[in-house]
Amino acid sequence: MAGSGPVRVGVIGAGTVSDQCLSSLTHYPDLEVVAVGDRHTERASAKAAEYDVPACGDVASVLANDDVEIVLNLTVPAAHVEVSAAALEAGKHVWSEKPIGIERASAKALADLAAEKSLLLGVASDTVLAPFWQTAKRAVESGVIGTPLSATTLFQSQGPEWFHPSPEFLFAKGGGPLFDNGPYHLTALVHLLGPIAEVAAVGTRAQQTRHVRVGPRAGAAFPVEVPTHLAAALTFAGGATASCLMSVDTPKFRLGVFEVNGTEGTLVLGAPNMYGGTPIKVYRRWTGLPETLEQEFETIAEPGPPSGRGVGAVAMARTLRGADLHTATGHLAYHVLDTMSAIEESAERHEFVSVTSSVDPIPSLPPDFDPFAPTLTPPAG
Repeated sequence: MAGSGPVRVGVIGAGTVSDQCLSSLTHYPDLEVVAVGDRHTERASAKAAEYDVPACGDVASVLANDDVEIVLNLTVPAAHVEVSAAALEAGKHVWSEKPIGIERASAKALADLAAEKSLLLGVASDTVLAPFWQTAKRAVESGVIGTPLSATTLFQSQGPEWFHPSPEFLFAKGGGPLFDNGPYHLTALVHLLGPIAEVAAVGTRAQQTRHVRVGPRAGAAFPVEVPTHLAAALTFAGGATASCLMSVDTPKFRLGVFEVNGTEGTLVLGAPNMYGGTPIKVYRRWTGLPETLEQEFETIAEPGPPSGRGVGAVAMARTLRGADLHTATGHLAYHVLDTMSAIEESAERHEFVSVTSSVDPIPSLPPDFDPFAPTLTPPAG
């Protein structure tokens, strides 16, 4: 693909999550953030000044900016498809926060539009592209735990209203723990176990109304439109199974349970919404009756230096300059959305629901992939 040197990025959306992204993006040498846009232009101006970005304005200004090669879509989920489609129509490649959208038809049309225009579409979660998760993926591929049989993932908290100053969208259609946290869990599971074929789920809603807990609007009430406690059973096309609990209705916080069981061992990982920071452990089967139930484990990888948000945009940027690293594709994100929609339908209808989409096996990134390494230097002269 055309171009040389660092890939130029325009960010659309200057809300709460933009700080997490911009603090990483501005430290990746293969990316250059050249514009920030938001429908509230004063927010875009403030972020551009804070992170030393040369251009700012409304959404249209980013789409019209000839310097922008990749649009980073950080809008709320309900706007993801609209903004991503506008960027593709403007001839930009797109990296979007999760999920790809909130309903199947428009999300599928978006993935097809990108293919039609020969543009790259990438969607978070990109935690699975961090060195920690790639090490885990290579361990599964190399047979460290034998044949994968099952997985267990848990996410439990008291809710995002305790840290987000405007949490209403996280409890509206396209929100809840399923659409907010589910992309992390399901994307990691698909990376490790392959495409999902069928789901069964139950869901409840503990409260019809919740309250903002932090920020200037603390105390404001808002309605809850989606299940806030979901338990799902997944069957994968390859025969493995998984159980996933996603809840914002539990007093106990438990954010880091992700385990994969195989014929030869259990792989214990960290929270799938994190980029690393915990060791990768393997527990083995007993070879005889132990004296204690306290199990020993092998540590197959110590915590390495974590990457941050936007690592998928780095992989996309290097692909635009000739590498082949773009694995967090729009079609993968659509499969995850299709699975989440099936989980939602199963919980509503109290029946098994098939997942009609699929994805090809996802390759691992090279072991030496480092988002902080400068690889896209301009040509000499």
